[in-house]
Amino acid sequence: MAQIKTVGVLGAGLMGHGIAQVSADAGFEVVLREVDEEHLTKGLGRIEKQLSRAVEKGRIEQSGADALRGRIAGTTQYGELADCDLVIEAITENLPLKLEMWREVDEIVKPDALFATNTSSLPVINQAAVTNRAERFFGLHFFNPAQVMKLVEVVKCVTTSDEALAAGVAFAKQLGKLTVQTKDKAGFIVNRLLVPYMLDAIRAYEEGVGSIEEIDAAMKAGAAHPMGPLTLADFVGLDTLGSICDVMFDEFRERRFAQPPTLRKLLAAGWYGKKSGKGFYEYRGEEPVANPGI
Repeated sequence: MAQIKTVGVLGAGLMGHGIAQVSADAGFEVVLREVDEEHLTKGLGRIEKQLSRAVEKGRIEQSGADALRGRIAGTTQYGELADCDLVIEAITENLPLKLEMWREVDEIVKPDALFATNTSSLPVINQAAVTNRAERFFGLHFFNPAQVMKLVEVVKCVTTSDEALAAGVAFAKQLGKLTVQTKDKAGFIVNRLLVPYMLDAIRAYEEGVGSIEEIDAAMKAGAAHPMGPLTLADFVGLDTLGSICDVMFDEFRERRFAQPPTLRKLLAAGWYGKKSGKGFYEYRGEEPVANPGI
């Protein structure tokens, strides 16, 4: 099985910085690459802020936090990834951008390295096929926030070798994650089931079944969910939800995967949920309140 010592992470955003942090926490050396210094500094700053908070709360010693941070090297150059044993991409959920990136990275990283995509819905095979190592390519779908969420979906596409898949599973387990193996079908397991649930909640709101708060409160109290479906949609990011919808509708051509009108309107307004400060809820005060503009 492939020996993984150094992990490259492409993208220091919402998912990438978390993947870098949990990898360094597990003892791996990490190279975290971003497009420019501004995005890189922001991503590293998130990691440092979370480590400081962990020290304050007594979850980790300062020496441990310093050692973890010391295992993460930030860069804006693809060349710094050359000697990585595993490269995980966590850039924008945009297939053309991912393909362009993989073509470039494939020429730089050593031939025996493994490649993995953190995509939540895009076909893994489409990405694998543009590299010269399709048999060493698989999906590692982490969940937000990667530092907290226990699950990693390990995705086998048609070209993934058994050895590469086993290495992916072993790596995720070394991070302390629960792994499930799944096939390269749009949405994999979790989003295949979760996205229609969130979309049905939006449609229920559109049809007057209940208010935003009532729908969320009902599912929390009646189904023992930690958060309601509309809060969850805001947390996932309505832009991310919309992208997943498009991919899944493209593959399955079923209404339950299509974007409801309200979601389309929120996206047109630039209201992406918690990340933008407004979605189904507004996040300006101490507690979120239902968005009166919907």
